[in-house]
Amino acid sequence: MNSNPSALLGLLLSAGLFGTPRPAFALDEAPAPRPVGFAVEKHKNIVYRAGPDSEKERHTLDVYVPKGKKDFPVVLFVHGGAWKWGDKSLYAGIGDAFAARGIGMVICNYRLSPKVQHPAHVEDVAAAFAWTADNIAKYSGNVKELFVCGHSAGGHLVSLVATDPSYLKAEKHSPTEIAGVISISGVYKIYHTEKVFLEPFGKDETICLKASPLTHVAGKHPPFLIVYADKDYEHLDEMAKDMDAALKKVASPCDLMICKDRSHISIIVNLVQSDDPLHQSICEFVTRHAK
Repeated sequence: MNSNPSALLGLLLSAGLFGTPRPAFALDEAPAPRPVGFAVEKHKNIVYRAGPDSEKERHTLDVYVPKGKKDFPVVLFVHGGAWKWGDKSLYAGIGDAFAARGIGMVICNYRLSPKVQHPAHVEDVAAAFAWTADNIAKYSGNVKELFVCGHSAGGHLVSLVATDPSYLKAEKHSPTEIAGVISISGVYKIYHTEKVFLEPFGKDETICLKASPLTHVAGKHPPFLIVYADKDYEHLDEMAKDMDAALKKVASPCDLMICKDRSHISIIVNLVQSDDPLHQSICEFVTRHAK
């Protein structure tokens, strides 16, 4: 990765290093989802991690389910924000859009830097997945059809949970329970020399390598759908291609998708639209890999 700060301008801006952090997208900028099929039932602010170390807001999740449908596939969605900001409430439109198509959505918060560092973020995502696996049947979801999806930093976190089994093992679960991984504009290698990674991961090269999904690609993993925008932040396209190649080298199923006429922000904003190519590809991926 280029160490020139100008080459990482987009990521640095998203991290809030040049001013007030901004959300992944403004709610009034997102086009309204088009109604498709099912009414949507919502369950908000469910605590997925309790105990003395839990945080009231960061250890909660929202569940969106297609009303009246049973045994539907479920996607755990993890937001982006450079591991430093973001909130599940910003992605309510995604929950509505996919639940209307018959796919349950669980959208979680997780602890953020600089208050915490790696591995706190991914530990929270693992705990959110464990909650989903243990509880989604109560909402009529199919526990054998659990997917994970994330955008940007969220793409990194779901990819790491799926490739490094230690995080789910700590929650008495396993990546073998993941039916598929959808990583949108994700990060697959953490560089100890890059400023954007300093607060979330620190300067220790060994820790950064262990935090990199690429480091853990070995043998068979859950099927991946790796996606990036044709106008994405610099280097994310290279990382996506490297992750795709690494998975295919070990004969682990992976689809690589380039979203045309999309940026790092518009790729997620437009996901609420039922006629969006990525929206349709995710629905197809979930249908194909549901067990």
